[in-house]
Amino acid sequence: MEQLRICHLYPEVLNLYGDRGNIRCLQQRLLWRNIDCEITQVKIGDRADLSAFDLFFIGGGQDFEQEVLLGDLKSGKAAEIRAAIEDGKTFLCICGGYQMLGHYYETYEGVKCEFLGAIDFYTVGGKVRMIDNYAFRLGEESGGSTVVGFENHSGRTYLGPGVKPLGTVLKGYGNNGEDKTEGVRYKNVFGSYSHGPILPKNPELCDEILRSALERRYGRADLSPLEDRFEKLAHEKVLERVLSDRNSGD
Repeated sequence: MEQLRICHLYPEVLNLYGDRGNIRCLQQRLLWRNIDCEITQVKIGDRADLSAFDLFFIGGGQDFEQEVLLGDLKSGKAAEIRAAIEDGKTFLCICGGYQMLGHYYETYEGVKCEFLGAIDFYTVGGKVRMIDNYAFRLGEESGGSTVVGFENHSGRTYLGPGVKPLGTVLKGYGNNGEDKTEGVRYKNVFGSYSHGPILPKNPELCDEILRSALERRYGRADLSPLEDRFEKLAHEKVLERVLSDRNSGD
């Protein structure tokens, strides 16, 4: 039986807005296809061979929680994460977990936190939070489907030259509220500001992530179709609401 080994990094501090639901969604869509799934939580202070995993999930957290992780990252995990990314391992990183992959986060007050530098981008804090339901369209390399989610961040992320976003904003703010980019797609890294969690109501994105991990491990990915009627109905209802301006706060 095929198997994917999933690493949930820092679940005790990076789990805003039910982000751990992404793990449940990945697991269930594998089990429905008779693909085994082994999930390991790696917390602050834990030592683990990150090269042994196929798929990594890093959720969102507040600014002070990201700062708490800096010491642990410098203890050796930072180099292992960078190596796993360059080796083509699959990552799903949300909000604070996404920001951590860049060069740095500079707060609105001017305090700079050096991060992993695994991907060429940086984030600066803004005075006004960017918060609401939103929608974006994935790039062709990620399947091209629409994604609905919930964003709540004051950080403005700016991608470096040649770095592709995960998608293009249809409604909402995305990376910075200026250039219509949302998230990042680098090798097999999927980074996004979407909480919620993102995967249950976006099954096509979930399958793209699983496909990348299976192809990396086995050289192929045979994902049989699933009955996604309820997932797609939820997706379409939220998308309709977001695009028609009948959003939260009206």
